[in-house]
Amino acid sequence: MRLTVIGTGYLGATHAACMAELGHEVLGVDVDPDKVAALQAGRVPFHEPGLPELIAKHTASGRLRFTTDYAAAGAFGEVHFVCVGTPQRKHSEGADLTYVDAAFAAIAGYAAEGALLVGKSTVPVGTAERLAAAHERVEVAWNPEFLREGFAVEDTLRPDRLVFGVRSSHAASILRQVYAPVLDAGTPLVTADFPTAELVKTAANAFLATKISFINAMAEVCEAAGGDVGVLAEAIGHDDRIGRKFLRAGIGFGGGCLPKDIRAFAHRAGELGVSLDFLREVDAINMRRRDKVVDVARELCGGSVLGARIAVLGAAFKPDSDDIRDSPALNVAARLRLEGADVTVYDPEALDNARKAFPLLGYAMSAEDALRGADLVLHLTEWPQFREIDPERAAQLVRRPRIVDGRGVLDADRWTAAGWHFRALGRPALVGREPFRGPQGRERNDV
Repeated sequence: MRLTVIGTGYLGATHAACMAELGHEVLGVDVDPDKVAALQAGRVPFHEPGLPELIAKHTASGRLRFTTDYAAAGAFGEVHFVCVGTPQRKHSEGADLTYVDAAFAAIAGYAAEGALLVGKSTVPVGTAERLAAAHERVEVAWNPEFLREGFAVEDTLRPDRLVFGVRSSHAASILRQVYAPVLDAGTPLVTADFPTAELVKTAANAFLATKISFINAMAEVCEAAGGDVGVLAEAIGHDDRIGRKFLRAGIGFGGGCLPKDIRAFAHRAGELGVSLDFLREVDAINMRRRDKVVDVARELCGGSVLGARIAVLGAAFKPDSDDIRDSPALNVAARLRLEGADVTVYDPEALDNARKAFPLLGYAMSAEDALRGADLVLHLTEWPQFREIDPERAAQLVRRPRIVDGRGVLDADRWTAAGWHFRALGRPALVGREPFRGPQGRERNDV
């Protein structure tokens, strides 16, 4: 089939490349000519494993092209996917639908009469119905996305489910043709009305955020009572009704989806007369974990971080991404910098984005450079490279071997055996035998 994808950001570029991989001819549309030129040349302006290879493959074959021309897109496409962002509105918790409304209006003006316009953006319930009423010469459907950054290609080509929000058997039939290879592979399909399809994504994100904040609330209780949230999570995770996923206590979630989506969901529910105030507490618990890391940093630095050299391992909001939107790691780093700490950040992929957004922070080109001379190390993004750091080697680089594992994944026994004072949120402090160091911070081997 001939498909267009409106918006070539993270969601749109991934969807376009994966639709080409499924065998369709795809035209990606964006208002940014620089982005279009880069994608047409096979270059991806963000980090997503597997996506550069897919885009290069299909732009080279001609199956995937990019343009700024909506007229050309309208003439080309049988089905038009809208994949633009829905950020949080300024001075409000609600979603900003400016880009969604503009994209639908632009492509509807050029699409053939009766063409299918499919929304994939995460929107407040009621949006699809409103757009269908506004653009009666075309047909509207909703097909929510469930992508995880770092796994977006896999999640598109081999999703755990597909959801079609449709008002006609014709729309459902067309979407089945689009996704035929995925459905033939056994992917479950849920066909729903507009409101339900819109709610699936927001409800899923709300549930995941709630589970993360639940275990972080339990970490707060463990910290107050002297318990161990890691053992607690393991014990309750054996219950099949609860499960083990998303039960790792730490600094909390960030990124461009979960935080703004749960706020927009609560806001829209309020407009409909339904209270989802528990989601505001989920959000508050999440933000408190950043406060906790700052508090622990002050404690380990003797009550104040003024003048302390702090190494922050991580800038992206999650591993396998260069996305720094609402990054817990950078939020903590910036706050410690404001309190007078000398903060040095290292991240395998997100340094360029971090420098642009937080130019006053220091940056290192390797983990070793970040660690060198540090009074405190904060592990705040769960990159596998950081789990592989040798604690003994790291102890030789720092001035004081103190580390806060803000993600709860480091081997505490290995780090304490190497002489580190080890802290993980919601778990008892572990203190190794710290070697005596001279005034310049170098280890004295003769003691």
